[in-house]
Formats: sequence, C-alpha cells, structure tokens
Amino acid sequence: MLREILKKLCFWKTKTRTAREAREAKFKAPDQALDRETSQSNIKTEPAQFVNPERQNIRAKNLRIRTGRFRILIIGRANAGKTTILQRICNTTEQPKIFDLQGHEIDLSELNPTAMRGEHNIENEMIFDRNPGYIFHDSCGFEAGRASELDAVKRFIQHRSRAKHMGEQLHAIWYCIPINDEARPITRAELDFFDECGTGKVPIIVLFTKADLLDAGTIEQLVGTGMSIEDAASKAEEESINNFHKNFGHVLYAKKYPPNEHIYFRDMHKTTSDCSLLVKKTAAVLSDDTILQMFLAVQQSYVSVPMEYGIERVMFDSQGHWSKSGEEHLTTIMHMWKEFPHIVSRNHILHYMKLRMGCFGF
Repeated sequence: MLREILKKLCFWKTKTRTAREAREAKFKAPDQALDRETSQSNIKTEPAQFVNPERQNIRAKNLRIRTGRFRILIIGRANAGKTTILQRICNTTEQPKIFDLQGHEIDLSELNPTAMRGEHNIENEMIFDRNPGYIFHDSCGFEAGRASELDAVKRFIQHRSRAKHMGEQLHAIWYCIPINDEARPITRAELDFFDECGTGKVPIIVLFTKADLLDAGTIEQLVGTGMSIEDAASKAEEESINNFHKNFGHVLYAKKYPPNEHIYFRDMHKTTSDCSLLVKKTAAVLSDDTILQMFLAVQQSYVSVPMEYGIERVMFDSQGHWSKSGEEHLTTIMHMWKEFPHIVSRNHILHYMKLRMGCFGF
C-alpha cells in the first residue's frame, strides 16, 4: 500500500495540466486518468525485474481498488452542517453536482422547495468536482412519527449491502447531530435510529456539530461558580463537550446499534476549519483492508493521512511491534521524506518510531 501511495504522489508531482483540466479529465474519464497514473508511476518507481504471479495479482488488485469510488451516506436534520462538512472534506466552497439513478445531472434550479429544504432522494448521488473520488448520498433527519423516512434508509442500506461490485456498495455512514439546542440536543427519532437500524459491516460515525454554540452557556455557569471570565472562556470548550457527553452523548452507545465512533465539530462556518480528524477516524473504523485502501486513495485534501497509515502499517505489526519488513521499508520511507517533505515530515517518522519502539535515533 505504501508503494502505491508513493506512485500516486509521484504522478501528482509531475503532471503539468492545469487544476481545472485535471479535475474535468478525472471527472469525465476517471478510469483513463487512473490508467495513465499507474503507467507513469510504474516507470518512475519500478526497476526492470522479474515479477512473480503473486506480485502481479497484488498489482491487479490495487488497480481495481484505485478505480473505485468511496461511497458515504450522510444523515442529518436540515441545518445540521452536512453540506459544510462535505465541502471541507473535498476542499471546496462550491455546491455538489447531483445525479439521479440513470446518471443524469439534476438541475438544482428545478428542485422544488421541499427538496431545497433538505428532503432529498436518498438514491441520488452527490459529487464535488474538486474530488470526484467521493460519492455522497444525503438523507434528511428523522422526524418523530414519520417511520417512512427511517424505512427508506433501511432499504437503501440493505440494497447497497447486496451490491456485487464494491464500488456500488455503501462504505461508511456519517450521522450529523447538531447539539446547539440544549433543550433537545438528541431527538427521539435520532435515538430510535440507533435502536432500529442495523447497518451490518458499514461503520457509523456520529458528527456532533455546532459544539461551539454551547460555550456561552458553559462560560455563564463557570462564572457563576466564582471563576473569572478569562479562565471560564479558556475552559469552556473542554467543559462544554465533557458536560454534553456525560449528559447526552453517551446514551447512543447504550443502544442496540451504537455508533463506531463520534467527533465533535466546532466553528465549521470558518473556512479554516479542519476535517482531518474525521478522515482519520473514518479510516480507523474501516475493518476491510480493501475498503480502507479505497478510502485512502481518494484523499486529496488530507494526503498526510494515507502517509501516516502507510508508515504505520508497513513498519509495525498488528501488535505494534517492529515488523520483520520494517527495515526493508525504512529506505522507502526515508526516500519519501526527501521527495515529499511537505507531506511526510521527519517528525512523522520520529513520532511513530518513538511511539512504537520507545526511542529511535537518527
């Protein structure tokens, strides 16, 4: 996996097309673009040598992986911050293109008011030009007493789980829950989802959004205990999240189908907001290695995440010990450090060495 990622980076470094031309080419003809990438990267990194059948099979598998797209279902009420998070993940401020089941693009200007408020056809595909490696499906949040909405999600998950082609399967679910409403932070309908909707092998990550809006109330409470405003403001972020999780967030993990992970998001309205933690946690809950490689391969905004995973996987075994092939791959990693210092820093390498081995000197 590490060598494949290195090939991809070599290709990105050498291609000379403009950003717009590259995006259009990749969106219109992803298979051809990936074939060119594989061809050029092989020329740069693979010396002429005998290739055994096992290695050929691995390469063929990697090629199939790289021609796939990563499919995510995002669920949440209107104004939960879903679109903003997807834009941050794809490093864009533009709206996605939406395609129906037949692959026809839907004209956003023709959507009726109900659709514009967030009630979408869950089967429609949302794709951002900036990163067409992702395919998103959007489901509106669940209102109490409207079982049809939950049933639609169940049918969608079951249908995708039966898909034979990995690219047509559902790979992850992000469930957005805004927590700015202290009186009703998690609705009954949202709790019912985790009681009734089993997702099989598809992992779920809960995204608690708008956590920054809890700070004002927390500051007021802390000041009421005699704390200065300055100290209260500095402690508000951590205190707000701790209080929410203690009072509400933990309830999800007591349900029949609990989430695999959760993340608190704050200040997502700012263009500098970061979604790297979401990328890392999504990668961490993907149990299938092939699907994990698909996910890492589509990363463009957070390229360091695949690098970190690549370094950790090839250098250490499942128990966190120095692997037998660690020494062999160290040369490759050091080469990556020299070629791509902006992506794989010396600190990355030192961090993993010290973390796993206790000490490693250069």
